[in-house]
Amino acid sequence: MSGAAEIAARQARLAALLAAGRRGRWPLRLALAALALVLLYAAVHVGLIGSQFLDGLPRLAGAAAMMLPPAGFEHLPEFLWALIETIAMGLLGTLLGALVAFPLALLCARTTLPLRLLQFGFRRVADSLRSLDHLIWAIVFVRAVGLGPLAGVLAIAVVDVGNLAKLYSEAIDNARRGPPEGVRAAGGDAAEVFRWGMLPQVLPNILSATLYMWESNTRSATILGIVGAGGIGYQLADRLRVYEWGQASLIILLILAAVYAIDFISAHLGRRLIEGRGG
Repeated sequence: MSGAAEIAARQARLAALLAAGRRGRWPLRLALAALALVLLYAAVHVGLIGSQFLDGLPRLAGAAAMMLPPAGFEHLPEFLWALIETIAMGLLGTLLGALVAFPLALLCARTTLPLRLLQFGFRRVADSLRSLDHLIWAIVFVRAVGLGPLAGVLAIAVVDVGNLAKLYSEAIDNARRGPPEGVRAAGGDAAEVFRWGMLPQVLPNILSATLYMWESNTRSATILGIVGAGGIGYQLADRLRVYEWGQASLIILLILAAVYAIDFISAHLGRRLIEGRGG
């Protein structure tokens, strides 16, 4: 009887736990239902569900058909030069942003700046820089320095300062405390603690984030040309404006090839610099 009673007691406890678990799921179910209703309303409101989206599909197919086959190969040298300009914009903007973001990250990280009030202020500076999109900054710099790739480089650099400062500071804060404490215990000063105890840990994450931003900024530089920042984006917007669909198709193919090439190069550099091997 004692064994049967113990089994029955355990079954009762298990049933109580299952019942409590089912009761505890109701808030989650209500939250998921509310989220589904919000998403449904948003889809209907913007026209994703309804006649507007369905009516646009034939026009989209017609525009895609007009882009085939690609045309304008006589303009290929002009397009290639504009593409090189776009790649240079992305690379220079990334380098400038990384150079400014690294010292800012030291001021945003709890590990390197324990004064919370100052750290909070520098974090808000980084938040402010990345809160506006590249296009907004490009419009600002086009007004300041005029049309051309310089405005695009500055726009990319400003946004990258905010983005990379956040990524770098998080890498610094997540580093293990043991190596820096070991260097400090051996008599190292603050610079040596960071150089030998902290930097080897965070450098792979810093390089990985920087390479990813370079790849992303090449795509952003393409869009910046539409607002006057030069590069291949300006050529694409100009062709679309006059309905030269074949030439626009050729430009899009060049952009895709450049993005694929930069993705391959950044992956190769990541293996060489971060993992210490090639191939």
